[in-house]
Amino acid sequence: QVQLVESGGGLVQPGGSLRLSCAASGFTFSNYAMSWYRQAPGREREWVARITSGGENTNYVDSVKGRFTVSRDNAKNLVYLQMNNLKPEDTAVYYCSVFVLSRHWGQGTQVTVSS
Repeated sequence: QVQLVESGGGLVQPGGSLRLSCAASGFTFSNYAMSWYRQAPGREREWVARITSGGENTNYVDSVKGRFTVSRDNAKNLVYLQMNNLKPEDTAVYYCSVFVLSRHWGQGTQVTVSS
């Protein structure tokens, strides 16, 4: 059924950049908005970014505005999160998500921002 697989996480220094990818399958990708969430240790899962089905519109949590960019390639069933000027507070497991009858989540990818 619906499957989401994140990749691209890793260890990066403050001020560095990382691009996360999410490969989607099991639904008509181009018909659905896609979102990114993150969860830091001891914190609740937080919505980070959303992109509409055709990529026409994007939305971000205030803390990442100007630093993160969500995009998608509907021909490849991929959604991306470009993260620039990373800060230690961005450290979290990042999840790709879509609502198809219910909300579905990927397995997550760890992003660690540390010097």
